[in-house]
Amino acid sequence: MDTMLTLMQIAALAMAGMCFALLGSVKLPLARKLQIDEGKVGGFVSVFGFTLIPMVVAAGFLVDWMGKQAVLAGGFILVIVSLAVLAHARRYATALVAVLLMGTGWSALVNVLNVTSPPAFVPANELPERMAYAMNMGDFIFGMGTFVTPLIIVYCARRFGLARTLYGFAAVAVIPMLLGVGVDWRALHVDATDTVSGGLAKLLSDPIVWLCSIAFFFHVPTEASVATWATTLLTDKQVDESKASGLLSLFWLTFMGSRLVTALLLPQGADTILVQVMAVCCIVITLGIVFCKGAQLMCILIVAAGAVVGPIFPTLIAILLGHVEESLHGRAVGIFFCIGGIGWTGIPILLGMYAKRTTVQRAFVFATGSAVLLTGLAFLLHQQLA
Repeated sequence: MDTMLTLMQIAALAMAGMCFALLGSVKLPLARKLQIDEGKVGGFVSVFGFTLIPMVVAAGFLVDWMGKQAVLAGGFILVIVSLAVLAHARRYATALVAVLLMGTGWSALVNVLNVTSPPAFVPANELPERMAYAMNMGDFIFGMGTFVTPLIIVYCARRFGLARTLYGFAAVAVIPMLLGVGVDWRALHVDATDTVSGGLAKLLSDPIVWLCSIAFFFHVPTEASVATWATTLLTDKQVDESKASGLLSLFWLTFMGSRLVTALLLPQGADTILVQVMAVCCIVITLGIVFCKGAQLMCILIVAAGAVVGPIFPTLIAILLGHVEESLHGRAVGIFFCIGGIGWTGIPILLGMYAKRTTVQRAFVFATGSAVLLTGLAFLLHQQLA
């Protein structure tokens, strides 16, 4: 394994995790600053997810055409610019532009980083048997970024202000971009065995690609909704705002820890079984949130949700990348995130709109519906690969 690639991968995944957790972490101070309601907060989440639909597919093709290094560097530049725009935002429209830029940059990052996780963490002669280890380990590091972000936001926003805090995040984003200069990117190049159209047709005709992608469609809204509205669910139960932010960090800690446990302990061949079990647990957790009456139980449910949703995504994408040939990994990741982005866009919009009519807690019934459909797809995926 290339040591510089591993170092770059660790730094880049941590930064990507920070970007993912950023909206949920700054939601309360940003909503006060812009004077917006929960429906418009849902708009931020949806715009971030919406950019995945076209841009992560475009990134997959750009990786094949321009190379991984160029796409990764471009993604970090867009993230840095978006953080600067968000720091200066005084209107909702400006903040939406910043979120759009961040989503575009993040789309480029996740495409490249999901493709480079296997060679960064596992020797080539041990793939694809240890694909689940590589993806869960990579996403454990991603989870480290998500975990520290709420803590950093709470401390730095109070001491330095929201704008300076966002500039600090922009400065940190430069580090993995500089580490990428030392990576031997030529060693990661894989010659295509199909034309662009032929490779795409092969992926689109593969039922495993569709099952993994649609399962992600129904998984990611649950994960994103809990991360974004956790503080609202808690403060609505009279939990102090500082404690709510701390519990959001604890959500990310269990989220991260479940991925590390999965990477280290998941037996070979148990990928689809894990997805089935966690999908059923998602139904239980989201139903619990809908009907929860006490603050203590809500705190437990939020923390438990992190452990449940954490390993689902990396295990799904490990199943996908272990199934398709390496020369198609970039485009496979693009399709996977494109279809997931549709769910990421639509379901939080519905949740946010219903929350305006009722409450955020009751609106989580949409997350329960997603979890039910995820469970059905997980069982189908297991049957196909059995």
